[in-house]
Amino acid sequence: MSHLNDYLAEKRAAVLARNAAVEAGTAQPAQLKARVSAEGRSGVRRLRIRDHQVISDSPPDFAGYNLGPSSPELQLGVLGTCVTHIFLIQAAERQVPLESLEVEVTGLIDPRAGKPGHEQTPIWPHLIGYTVHIDSPASREEIDALFEAVERNCPILNLLRHPQTIRAEVRLVDSKANSSVKAGDAVAA
Repeated sequence: MSHLNDYLAEKRAAVLARNAAVEAGTAQPAQLKARVSAEGRSGVRRLRIRDHQVISDSPPDFAGYNLGPSSPELQLGVLGTCVTHIFLIQAAERQVPLESLEVEVTGLIDPRAGKPGHEQTPIWPHLIGYTVHIDSPASREEIDALFEAVERNCPILNLLRHPQTIRAEVRLVDSKANSSVKAGDAVAA
């Protein structure tokens, strides 16, 4: 069976190649895209990214069928996967051996948010935190430096800490004509 340190050797080669492309000026931005559709009687949300699909659903107390994680749970999971990935990248780049790595992310969401008596309770996931469990023969100083590098370089962690303005628009679809129009445009009846 292969071990995490075997993977880190592969990861190091990929990181060095990517860094060389950046230094050579040949690296380019990547356009990211995700598409989500609500489906049929279940209302599950099918998330499509590249050739991958993930189902998101609500728990039964929110008219869901518990067929997948909720959006807030997915957000915590996305943070966890990104922190884990950046730990692997930084460990590979710094040649810090890792026997095992696990990231646990927690948060709170309150269904009472915005309701009478809870007007100040955030409607979004909050009190988010993560704990990293590492088994490594590296020194405490190496692990602390690794952690600092992850905190500095993790895209999703830093997105959540430094949010940006999100552009949005609504397009109405005329299913009879099978064409889309922008919100505010007249739709023929």
